[in-house]
Amino acid sequence: MRNEIALTLQKALRELYNIDWQIDTSIIQRTKKEFEGDFTLVVFPFVKQARQSPDMVAQSLGDYFQQNLHCRFNIVKGFLNLTFPCQVWINFLKNNYTNTSFGYFATGNSDVTLIEFSSPNTNKPLHLGHIRNNLLGDSVSRILAACGKKVIKVNLVNDRGIHICKSMLAWQKFGNGETPESTQMKGDHLVGKYYVEFDKHYKAEVAQLEAGGMDKTVAEKQAPLMLEAQEMLRKWENNDPEIRQLWNQMNEWVYQGFAQTYQQLGIAFDKVYYESQTYLLGKQLVEEGLQKGAFYRRDDQSVWADLREEGLDEKLLLRSDGTSVYMTQDLGTAQLRYDEFHPKEMIYVVGNEQNYHFDVLKLVIGKKLKKEYGPRIHHLSYGMVELPFGKMKSREGTVVDADDLMEEMIIEAQNKTSELGKTDFEDGKASQLFEMIGLGALKYFILKVDPKKNMLFDPEESIDFNGNTAPFIQYTHARIKSLLRKAADHQINYNHQSFNEIDLQKAELDLVKMLYEFPQIVKTAGEMKSPALIANYAFDLAKEFNRFYQETPIFKETNEQLRDLRLHISQFTALVIKNAMTLLGIHVPEKM
Repeated sequence: MRNEIALTLQKALRELYNIDWQIDTSIIQRTKKEFEGDFTLVVFPFVKQARQSPDMVAQSLGDYFQQNLHCRFNIVKGFLNLTFPCQVWINFLKNNYTNTSFGYFATGNSDVTLIEFSSPNTNKPLHLGHIRNNLLGDSVSRILAACGKKVIKVNLVNDRGIHICKSMLAWQKFGNGETPESTQMKGDHLVGKYYVEFDKHYKAEVAQLEAGGMDKTVAEKQAPLMLEAQEMLRKWENNDPEIRQLWNQMNEWVYQGFAQTYQQLGIAFDKVYYESQTYLLGKQLVEEGLQKGAFYRRDDQSVWADLREEGLDEKLLLRSDGTSVYMTQDLGTAQLRYDEFHPKEMIYVVGNEQNYHFDVLKLVIGKKLKKEYGPRIHHLSYGMVELPFGKMKSREGTVVDADDLMEEMIIEAQNKTSELGKTDFEDGKASQLFEMIGLGALKYFILKVDPKKNMLFDPEESIDFNGNTAPFIQYTHARIKSLLRKAADHQINYNHQSFNEIDLQKAELDLVKMLYEFPQIVKTAGEMKSPALIANYAFDLAKEFNRFYQETPIFKETNEQLRDLRLHISQFTALVIKNAMTLLGIHVPEKM
């Protein structure tokens, strides 16, 4: 319908004003509830070329639409509101209510959109910050694929560097040969334990040096544990066989632990990159930049990029001892991905504390190294997430662990569901439902917030069956499915109806119009890379259905055509709720 309006508008402008308008459906908006109409046209872009007042242009266009599309119109201060006959909406409903891919667009071309998310370190388990990153990356990937893009999901594992050596050194010194098997701990948790252990002993050494009269800054650099960790990193870069064997063993423990967490979250990747395999290419690119004069070497042999002319400062690319930094491996990774996939866009889902890093990365690749893929880099920056009891501090051992949080959410779902008496299942199916509700609540509560905003995650609030939550939407879906099962039990065949000369009531019409908007919501969410638009649409749709359900009788309706039409609307609503929640990585139950 929106496309038909756009094409008619294009013809009208050409015939009435000789204006050659390139179709842009963004000027066709859903009419605000306080005004009469289905769609609103913004006429102001055409006023100057038409050489008429906004109201005169709106009147001429309104007459044209009325004649050609048989719709009514009204004008409010230069805005043209169009109202279509009920049969138009009924036909839309009939043509789409069983279309399981409604809201999803076919792949239009072979251009690749590459999206990197997760990017964990192999020195600790995934935490709450990683959960927001993973959920955001996964959902944006689903939305972009629904918009017709060919999406490649990649993960960059930070598996080398001083932070990895800290865990390794602590295990070497204090581990007494512990393994995941001997401790019955997930591998990522075991390695994380020794990352915390390093920090504890390191702080004790720094305090001891300070007590002996050493300046704190000097003490932090001269603490024996830190010097040993730095020496271990140098040995690693020089391929010391003993250090490499320990590194491989501890990383493998972590990967096994990560795999379990990803599986429970419903996260998967098309390709995994490892910093240990990309930093050397990054070093080559730095050398290439040195030869071209794009970078410079200081007296201590460290290598820098001077970005002061671009409004930034000088950026370290290689340390004086030749070891690499994060920027080095990001250069190598970007080159590898471009060579492998030639993506049209490379999206990095990384927290907003790294905004500067990605400003530098784009400039170094695009302006300094003159690589064509520099401008294709897009940083999907997101805000921090906290729990009510404070910030996460992994080095102090108070990290909000992803596995523990998911387990807590499932228990919370079980308690809340049982308390409300909303379940009567066998044990196996009940546990599946509790996981569906618990993880759905977690995902939805995080994704409903604009990615750019910092947020507070409240586990208890997220499982409220009456708020802007996944359980409310999931329960609405289950209610509709129960309604449709009841129709089947009564042998009501509501398919293939003509529904001629039926006038939709306001509750019906409002709901059908909202269903119609779903593809546009998906498109806009893809453009803005914001799952929050999908999440809040799903909530609004569930609310609208519940209003419709309360105000409009279905099985008590004596007019069979009207009853069947309302079953069509109900079935279509369940389908759209499911499609919307799927884009968030959330499952919806058939029964609840």
